[in-house]
Amino acid sequence: MKKTHPIKNLIAQGEHQQLDFKFEISDAAKIARSLVAFANTDGGKLLIGVKDNGVIAGVRSEEEKFMLENAAKRYCQPEVSFTAKAWVVDGKQVLEVDIPVSPAAPHRAPDHNGNYKAFIRVHDQNLLANGVLMKVWKKRRPGLNVRFVYSQPEQRLLGSLNDNGRITLSETRKITGLSKFKAEQLLSDLIILGVLEMRTTESETIFVRTEPAE
Repeated sequence: MKKTHPIKNLIAQGEHQQLDFKFEISDAAKIARSLVAFANTDGGKLLIGVKDNGVIAGVRSEEEKFMLENAAKRYCQPEVSFTAKAWVVDGKQVLEVDIPVSPAAPHRAPDHNGNYKAFIRVHDQNLLANGVLMKVWKKRRPGLNVRFVYSQPEQRLLGSLNDNGRITLSETRKITGLSKFKAEQLLSDLIILGVLEMRTTESETIFVRTEPAE
């Protein structure tokens, strides 16, 4: 029985959190957003020369490989590491690009206005990292410690979490009376301490109480 080509097996999965199809590389800044999103989240693969609907179009020019390297080195801050392998599938070349999750997160790339921002991968989309996640990344740097003060805002927040199990940033601000910056600081502290985990979709971000260890 003839085995299915590994690239066709990947394509059959469809685009998801760790897999993205690219028809071509024509914009280094745009591809840089995909590179940093994978590096900042769970890692993943880019298949260059594959249309969004899974049709294999093939890499049309060697220049695309150089644009990929240029995107990683010049448009990702700091540079994103990747490995690439060229496959021939049905007579067409597909470039498989592997991006590992990075310990140097957050990586940044230009947004549509040319401003360098951190992106994350959520399902099959590259989204801007929110303020809470930016603070989590900062607090996870070596040598930084979180000091949690159990004052009234913290009591009110934890009380709400005990009742509901989840909360949003806007609800946190309303319950605690804190500014957006301080509410983000509080939520990021609780994530670092393992009390909360953040769940992001295209439409909202919620913070969920973690299950206590048995």
